[in-house]
Amino acid sequence: MAILKIASMGHPVLKQRAAEVADPAAPEVRQLASDMLATMKDAGGTGLAAPQVHVPLRVLMFYVARDRAGEPAEADPGDSESGAGTRETSPFAVPLTVLINPVVELLGDEKDLGPEACLSVPGLVGQVPRYRHVRYRGLTLDGQELVREASGFHARVVQHEYDHLDGILYPQRMVDLSTLAFMSEVERAQRA
Repeated sequence: MAILKIASMGHPVLKQRAAEVADPAAPEVRQLASDMLATMKDAGGTGLAAPQVHVPLRVLMFYVARDRAGEPAEADPGDSESGAGTRETSPFAVPLTVLINPVVELLGDEKDLGPEACLSVPGLVGQVPRYRHVRYRGLTLDGQELVREASGFHARVVQHEYDHLDGILYPQRMVDLSTLAFMSEVERAQRA
Protein backbone atom coordinates (compact mmCIF):
# COMPACT_ATOMS: atom_id res chain seq x y z
CA MET A 1 0.00 0.00 0.00
CA ALA A 2 1.17 3.49 -0.86
CA ILE A 3 -0.03 6.80 0.48
CA LEU A 4 -1.02 8.91 -2.51
CA LYS A 5 -1.06 12.68 -2.89
CA ILE A 6 -4.53 14.18 -2.47
CA ALA A 7 -5.68 16.64 -5.14
CA SER A 8 -6.87 19.98 -3.76
CA MET A 9 -9.80 22.11 -4.90
CA GLY A 10 -8.87 23.81 -8.16
CA HIS A 11 -7.00 20.85 -9.65
CA PRO A 12 -8.43 19.87 -13.07
CA VAL A 13 -8.89 16.19 -12.06
CA LEU A 14 -11.53 17.30 -9.54
CA LYS A 15 -13.51 19.23 -12.16
CA GLN A 16 -14.16 16.46 -14.69
CA ARG A 17 -16.41 13.44 -14.91
CA ALA A 18 -14.39 10.31 -14.10
CA ALA A 19 -14.28 7.47 -16.61
CA GLU A 20 -15.96 4.11 -16.15
CA VAL A 21 -13.65 1.30 -15.06
CA ALA A 22 -13.40 -1.09 -18.02
CA ASP A 23 -12.25 -4.14 -16.04
CA PRO A 24 -13.26 -3.99 -12.37
CA ALA A 25 -11.33 -7.22 -11.69
CA ALA A 26 -8.03 -5.85 -13.04
CA PRO A 27 -5.12 -6.05 -10.56
CA GLU A 28 -4.47 -2.32 -10.96
CA VAL A 29 -7.99 -1.57 -9.66
CA ARG A 30 -7.36 -3.67 -6.55
CA GLN A 31 -4.00 -1.89 -6.10
CA LEU A 32 -5.69 1.49 -6.50
CA ALA A 33 -8.23 0.56 -3.81
CA SER A 34 -5.45 -0.57 -1.49
CA ASP A 35 -3.54 2.68 -1.99
CA MET A 36 -6.73 4.72 -1.56
CA LEU A 37 -7.42 2.97 1.74
CA ALA A 38 -3.91 3.72 3.02
CA THR A 39 -4.33 7.35 1.92
CA MET A 40 -7.77 7.70 3.51
CA LYS A 41 -6.55 6.23 6.81
CA ASP A 42 -3.46 8.43 6.82
CA ALA A 43 -5.55 11.55 6.21
CA GLY A 44 -8.21 10.58 8.75
CA GLY A 45 -11.02 10.51 6.20
CA THR A 46 -14.36 8.73 6.15
CA GLY A 47 -14.46 8.43 2.38
CA LEU A 48 -12.33 8.90 -0.70
CA ALA A 49 -12.91 8.90 -4.46
CA ALA A 50 -10.27 8.03 -7.06
CA PRO A 51 -10.21 11.53 -8.60
CA GLN A 52 -9.08 12.83 -5.20
CA VAL A 53 -5.85 10.87 -5.66
CA HIS A 54 -5.39 12.07 -9.26
CA VAL A 55 -6.97 8.98 -10.85
CA PRO A 56 -9.98 9.92 -13.02
CA LEU A 57 -11.84 6.61 -12.61
CA ARG A 58 -15.25 5.82 -11.10
CA VAL A 59 -14.01 4.21 -7.88
CA LEU A 60 -14.95 5.32 -4.39
CA MET A 61 -14.75 4.04 -0.84
CA PHE A 62 -16.21 4.95 2.51
CA TYR A 63 -17.19 3.65 5.90
CA VAL A 64 -19.55 4.95 8.56
CA ALA A 65 -18.44 4.76 12.17
CA ARG A 66 -21.18 3.97 14.68
CA ASP A 67 -20.76 7.32 16.43
CA ARG A 68 -21.26 9.15 13.10
CA ALA A 69 -24.40 7.11 12.46
CA GLY A 70 -25.79 8.08 15.85
CA GLU A 71 -24.94 4.71 17.43
CA PRO A 72 -22.52 4.25 20.34
CA ALA A 73 -19.08 3.01 19.31
CA GLU A 74 -18.39 -0.22 21.17
CA ALA A 75 -14.85 -0.91 20.09
CA ASP A 76 -11.72 0.73 18.72
CA PRO A 77 -11.63 0.50 14.89
CA GLY A 78 -7.90 -0.31 15.03
CA ASP A 79 -6.42 -1.37 11.72
CA SER A 80 -9.34 -3.38 10.40
CA GLU A 81 -9.52 -2.84 6.66
CA SER A 82 -12.64 -4.84 6.11
CA GLY A 83 -14.86 -3.58 8.88
CA ALA A 84 -14.84 -7.19 10.04
CA GLY A 85 -16.64 -8.24 13.15
CA THR A 86 -20.21 -8.77 14.07
CA ARG A 87 -22.66 -5.90 14.06
CA GLU A 88 -22.62 -6.01 17.87
CA THR A 89 -18.83 -5.75 18.21
CA SER A 90 -17.92 -3.74 15.14
CA PRO A 91 -17.16 -0.04 15.51
CA PHE A 92 -18.76 0.45 12.11
CA ALA A 93 -22.41 1.06 11.33
CA VAL A 94 -21.39 0.56 7.69
CA PRO A 95 -18.11 -1.32 7.09
CA LEU A 96 -15.50 -0.25 4.60
CA THR A 97 -17.22 -0.29 1.22
CA VAL A 98 -15.43 -0.05 -2.13
CA LEU A 99 -17.63 0.63 -5.15
CA ILE A 100 -16.61 0.50 -8.79
CA ASN A 101 -18.77 2.26 -11.38
CA PRO A 102 -21.39 3.19 -8.77
CA VAL A 103 -24.84 4.60 -9.47
CA VAL A 104 -26.85 6.57 -6.90
CA GLU A 105 -30.65 6.81 -7.02
CA LEU A 106 -32.40 9.46 -4.94
CA LEU A 107 -35.34 8.14 -2.91
CA GLY A 108 -37.79 10.91 -2.22
CA ASP A 109 -37.44 14.67 -2.13
CA GLU A 110 -36.56 15.16 1.54
CA LYS A 111 -33.24 16.84 2.25
CA ASP A 112 -31.27 17.56 5.39
CA LEU A 113 -28.75 20.34 5.91
CA GLY A 114 -25.57 19.13 7.58
CA PRO A 115 -21.87 19.82 7.96
CA GLU A 116 -19.41 18.47 5.43
CA ALA A 117 -15.67 18.58 5.10
CA CYS A 118 -13.43 17.12 2.44
CA LEU A 119 -9.84 15.97 2.12
CA SER A 120 -9.65 17.96 -1.14
CA VAL A 121 -10.91 21.13 0.56
CA PRO A 122 -8.60 21.03 3.60
CA GLY A 123 -9.38 22.97 6.71
CA LEU A 124 -12.90 24.04 5.72
CA VAL A 125 -16.38 22.87 6.66
CA GLY A 126 -19.74 23.94 5.28
CA GLN A 127 -23.46 23.25 5.61
CA VAL A 128 -24.62 21.19 2.64
CA PRO A 129 -28.13 20.03 1.74
CA ARG A 130 -28.27 16.33 0.87
CA TYR A 131 -31.08 13.93 0.11
CA ARG A 132 -32.14 12.03 3.19
CA HIS A 133 -32.55 8.63 1.48
CA VAL A 134 -30.69 7.04 -1.44
CA ARG A 135 -30.17 3.66 -3.04
CA TYR A 136 -26.75 2.91 -4.46
CA ARG A 137 -25.29 0.10 -6.47
CA GLY A 138 -21.91 -0.75 -7.86
CA LEU A 139 -19.39 -3.54 -8.21
CA THR A 140 -17.17 -4.69 -5.39
CA LEU A 141 -13.49 -5.59 -5.81
CA ASP A 142 -14.65 -9.19 -6.26
CA GLY A 143 -16.86 -8.18 -9.19
CA GLN A 144 -20.09 -8.78 -7.25
CA GLU A 145 -22.92 -6.29 -7.49
CA LEU A 146 -23.66 -4.51 -4.22
CA VAL A 147 -27.00 -2.75 -3.73
CA ARG A 148 -27.88 -0.87 -0.53
CA GLU A 149 -30.27 1.76 0.70
CA ALA A 150 -28.91 4.48 2.93
CA SER A 151 -30.23 7.29 5.06
CA GLY A 152 -28.81 9.93 7.37
CA PHE A 153 -25.03 10.26 7.55
CA HIS A 154 -24.59 7.10 5.44
CA ALA A 155 -26.58 8.71 2.60
CA ARG A 156 -24.61 11.96 3.01
CA VAL A 157 -21.24 10.19 2.67
CA VAL A 158 -22.37 8.25 -0.41
CA GLN A 159 -23.62 11.42 -2.13
CA HIS A 160 -20.46 13.36 -1.21
CA GLU A 161 -18.09 10.71 -2.64
CA TYR A 162 -20.30 10.11 -5.67
CA ASP A 163 -20.19 13.84 -6.47
CA HIS A 164 -16.40 13.57 -6.82
CA LEU A 165 -16.93 11.15 -9.71
CA ASP A 166 -18.89 13.84 -11.55
CA GLY A 167 -16.44 16.67 -10.83
CA ILE A 168 -18.48 18.28 -8.03
CA LEU A 169 -17.08 19.45 -4.68
CA TYR A 170 -19.34 20.11 -1.69
CA PRO A 171 -19.03 23.95 -1.83
CA GLN A 172 -20.82 23.74 -5.20
CA ARG A 173 -23.80 22.14 -3.41
CA MET A 174 -24.00 24.77 -0.68
CA VAL A 175 -26.96 27.15 -0.77
CA ASP A 176 -25.52 29.59 1.79
CA LEU A 177 -21.79 30.25 1.47
CA SER A 178 -21.85 32.23 4.72
CA THR A 179 -21.82 28.81 6.47
CA LEU A 180 -18.44 27.94 4.92
CA ALA A 181 -15.85 28.25 7.68
CA PHE A 182 -12.44 27.13 8.80
CA MET A 183 -12.74 24.05 11.02
CA SER A 184 -10.39 25.66 13.53
CA GLU A 185 -12.82 28.57 13.98
CA VAL A 186 -15.83 26.26 14.32
CA GLU A 187 -13.97 24.18 16.93
CA ARG A 188 -12.90 27.33 18.78
CA ALA A 189 -16.51 28.55 18.89
CA GLN A 190 -17.70 25.15 20.16
CA ARG A 191 -15.13 25.21 22.98
CA ALA A 192 -16.10 28.73 24.04
